[in-house]
Amino acid sequence: MRLVFAGTPEVAVPALDALLAAGRHEVVAVVTRPDAPAGRGRRLAASPVAQRAEEAGIEVLKPKRPREEDFLARLREIAPDCCPVVAYGALLPKAALDIPVHGWVNLHFSLLPAWRGAAPVQHAVIAGDEVTGASTFLIEEGLDSGPVYGVLTEAVGPRDTSGALLERLAGSGAGLLTATMDGIADGTLVAREQPADGVSLAPKIAVEDARVDWTAPALRVDRLIRGCTPAPGAWTLHHGERLKLAPVRPAPGFDGPAPAPGELVVGKNSVHVGTGSHPVELTDVQAQGKKLMRAADWARGVRLASGDRLGE
Repeated sequence: MRLVFAGTPEVAVPALDALLAAGRHEVVAVVTRPDAPAGRGRRLAASPVAQRAEEAGIEVLKPKRPREEDFLARLREIAPDCCPVVAYGALLPKAALDIPVHGWVNLHFSLLPAWRGAAPVQHAVIAGDEVTGASTFLIEEGLDSGPVYGVLTEAVGPRDTSGALLERLAGSGAGLLTATMDGIADGTLVAREQPADGVSLAPKIAVEDARVDWTAPALRVDRLIRGCTPAPGAWTLHHGERLKLAPVRPAPGFDGPAPAPGELVVGKNSVHVGTGSHPVELTDVQAQGKKLMRAADWARGVRLASGDRLGE
């Protein structure tokens, strides 16, 4: 088949690489988001998918909005049989959906109909799911509601961050998307409607959503921080300034009286903080304008004392 691949961030690159390496279909063009400011200098840079496509000598289309007539006209000229999609980042209008013979097929990182939306992996970690996965489905005008071609499952480890889990799913999902393209091409794969039960939503997690509530149980605090690592980054306040948090270590066997929620217990080489249940141990933290550092080093640098508090 003639394919036009749509994707933008680094997580989409393994799928593009897998399609190119398989060689069973011709990737004739790539659709990605326009160049955006990146790095400390905030200079305009092409997306990871655009960079990979340019390396491979593939035409790159960067519409500001996929409903633009110039983009739609070029897509009609290319006449793709199918458009595989991984984390493209823009809503596709019906005028675009109708162009490829076999439609646009999305690789989504959840077991649909669970976690429809922009942040399925983050929500799976925050919710404490023990198993998640990836699905390929035919894009319709609804939110991730189209019929499903194939799925794979992936265990969620007790210390997984959303970043680590997404990296694994990007690798295994690349194979699923390639197999889906093969099945569509040879007519052996039929999409099945999603069940009406089990629908859950995974909207984008805003920075404010990543603020830690120390009155919550330790398990919930741990899941929130891991789910928000690396993005948008879990945080709390210390003396009114934002403190970014790396994943914590639950400490149910803490030696001594349990601190109140948000209360700090500073040891020679450790920093614990109270929650709504048992304490957790801070690992690495990042104060405003500073580099990421061990919590114990941060505590010494700011002359932290037991009884000091986080969250205010």
